[in-house]
Amino acid sequence: MQNRNSYKKIEDFLSDESFQRWVRHKEDPTHWEEWTLESTERAKLVEEARLWILAMKVEETEISIQETRFALQKTWGSIAESNKPSPIKAIWQATWFRSAAAILLFTFSTIAYFAIKSGITTNTTITYQELIEKDSDGLIEQTNNSDKPQLITLSDASSVLLQPKSKLSYPKTFKGNERKVYLSGEGFFEVSKDPKKPFYVYANETVTKVYGTSFRVIAFANQPNVEVLVRTGKVKVSSNIEVENATTKEVMLLPNQAARFVRKKLLFEKILDITQDKPLLATTNPIEQLSFEFKDIPVSQIFRTIEQGYLITIDFPTEKLKDCYLTTSLSDEPLPEKLKIICESLGNNTRYEMNGNHIIIISNGCN
Repeated sequence: MQNRNSYKKIEDFLSDESFQRWVRHKEDPTHWEEWTLESTERAKLVEEARLWILAMKVEETEISIQETRFALQKTWGSIAESNKPSPIKAIWQATWFRSAAAILLFTFSTIAYFAIKSGITTNTTITYQELIEKDSDGLIEQTNNSDKPQLITLSDASSVLLQPKSKLSYPKTFKGNERKVYLSGEGFFEVSKDPKKPFYVYANETVTKVYGTSFRVIAFANQPNVEVLVRTGKVKVSSNIEVENATTKEVMLLPNQAARFVRKKLLFEKILDITQDKPLLATTNPIEQLSFEFKDIPVSQIFRTIEQGYLITIDFPTEKLKDCYLTTSLSDEPLPEKLKIICESLGNNTRYEMNGNHIIIISNGCN
């Protein structure tokens, strides 16, 4: 079987045995359904091929792949050469072909009707794969195949808490006057401040632009919506595609506000108070619920709060830091900056080492 990402014609699907098994027997070990949902254009082609397979079941005698290919080739050739009608007549006399043609005619009509009715043009969805293929810079892809969030630190000290079944692509170092990353799935971002170098998160059909803030993006390929929730700062969420007759093409969000991009309608819904939206409230992560404002709090307790928020482990010299207290604000800072502020406040050559989800604090105590 060739790489199905290269399938451009119905014949490609008809000759794929795993595709036939999925259509006829609902066997899906190679995840056809998930792959199909990644693109509207792909879904249309798959649906057409599926209807061919179902139509060919009209007759009990199973048609081989070679016979299918031969029939299709003859059909396309006959249509192109209208001065040779006899092959078309021969093919048309086949029961399976007449059934397939009728079904396809209905499918095309239905697709066209709803496309016109909803004002949606073709190629209105954008997949994660399409986004990263357009980026000319070499990208690093991080995939979280575990059942726990994964912490990623970017070259500008921004941090991303990547949720399970999610992917993030980003450059080794940010060049030029922009910082771009690409998300598939869910991630909580804490972006380091740099007004001269805005930060962009590309996720399906949306682009989130920030200068320094914390927010969450949910953009799974098989879900109907893309959602952006702001915890601190301000972001602008806009559409990454041309949307005709759209009343809202971008949304500005403040803390505790969110935007829901309805992919089917290509429209934004602005949510002024996250706490009033039950679906969003139900998906809130620990890091969004905790306060990182500390007033005369033991350092050990601050470290425990950070562990709870980021689901990481912090090892520190408990005995040396038992009498150390801090008053500090860490709410609008990425994790590396949080740790840096704590270490500088403690002084006495205190520093930290980060290895994935494991942090080690090296200190001789506080000043």
